[in-house]
Amino acid sequence: MIAEAKQHGIAIIMDLVVNHTSDEHPWFQEAKKSKDNPYRDYYIWRPNHGKLPNGLRSTFSGSAWELDETTNEYYLHLFSKKQPDLNWENPKVREEIYRMMNFWLEKGIGGFRMDVIDLIGKQPDKEITANGPLLHTYLQEMNRETFGKYNVLTVGETWGVTPSGALLYTNPDREELSMVFQFEHAALDEQPDKQKWDLQEWDFLKLKQIFSKWQTKLDERGWNSLFWNNHDLPRVVSRLGNDSEKYREVSAKMLATILHLQKGTPYIYQGEEIGLTNTAINAIEEADDIESHNMYRERLAAGYTEAEILHAINAKGRDNARRPIPWNDSKNGGFTDGSPWLALNPRYDVINVENALQDPNSLFYHYQKLVQLRKENELIVWGSYQELLPEHPAIYAYLRTNKQETWLILANFYEAETTAELAGYTAEKIILSNYPDSKISLHEVTLRPYEAVVYKLK
Repeated sequence: MIAEAKQHGIAIIMDLVVNHTSDEHPWFQEAKKSKDNPYRDYYIWRPNHGKLPNGLRSTFSGSAWELDETTNEYYLHLFSKKQPDLNWENPKVREEIYRMMNFWLEKGIGGFRMDVIDLIGKQPDKEITANGPLLHTYLQEMNRETFGKYNVLTVGETWGVTPSGALLYTNPDREELSMVFQFEHAALDEQPDKQKWDLQEWDFLKLKQIFSKWQTKLDERGWNSLFWNNHDLPRVVSRLGNDSEKYREVSAKMLATILHLQKGTPYIYQGEEIGLTNTAINAIEEADDIESHNMYRERLAAGYTEAEILHAINAKGRDNARRPIPWNDSKNGGFTDGSPWLALNPRYDVINVENALQDPNSLFYHYQKLVQLRKENELIVWGSYQELLPEHPAIYAYLRTNKQETWLILANFYEAETTAELAGYTAEKIILSNYPDSKISLHEVTLRPYEAVVYKLK
């Protein structure tokens, strides 16, 4: 597969999960047998003194400690109890991981997407999970021993990272990672210092501030990852766009445009390119995700109503991103003749790959145009970023500039028509728009619902 992909100019990036293993992994099966098993120290164990070792909580609700009855000790799992955390302080663990990574690098893979890599330096006795004191030491060692010897891409999943923290990961002088995923913009609809299920209205001005902060702070020494969607996040057209039939495609094109014209490496998650929306459930039995099930039980016991819990799951649950891709409007969207693990988005008769490919104005082809623009224009890759109209309540506007030219990107994030004054700028031409008849004049710009326009300036 790697060889075939290379013939088409495609590099395959592997998902690297080295914070934890399955509880069915041979290492853990051995580690459970006795306290003096050679694999015991591959994981993190604490004695049973009649209570939990401390207050560390699992991301999936409840304690992060699970009692193993065979040896009467607790093991750490920051996620599911079926995902015991590896002990990165053990050099044998690191050697095994590096050996595995080099196996795949020698096969010719194009790099790694590193799952929750910010957790490998944890110090559980101090209740430090992310960004522990040895994290960057481990990453620099990993770079030396594995991917630093190859021309590959590495991107780390780092949920709580700040711009200054991202520079520690991505500054080339430090020889760690190519880039990281930061999630500050993904938490705008969550109440500060609470769980992701505690919702609030998202703040448009804050969204612009976050993007501009990351664009400027990482401009010279780091590198941004640009994304709206992934396997853990709800569909962006339902979160920040408008998933009604009238505005679904035009708002999704707007969101794609405003992201892909920024500086960094863009990522497209499956289904994003055809405008897949969230799928509401009416009962917890319709959910597959362990995180949603655990939260449901915990919050029901805490006194939340079922309606409140299901509302939160419909807004933030991971199943929104994990339903099968609808290829056409046949049974199960042409995905399978059997029973899929999750029901398809019920709108698959309209939102499917076949329909997208048959419509020359579809969101799919808009994404193709964005990808091609980046390939053909160094300005998008290397140009500087400058935000305009930072206080405008509906328009996100910014400039991309290099020595040869300047582009202006304008986007209306709302259903209502809006205007802006940009008298100091003159457009030479429109490079891209999600409407067929956008106006070239910038003296007084009027943007229709979710309109996004890319101008080349004189």
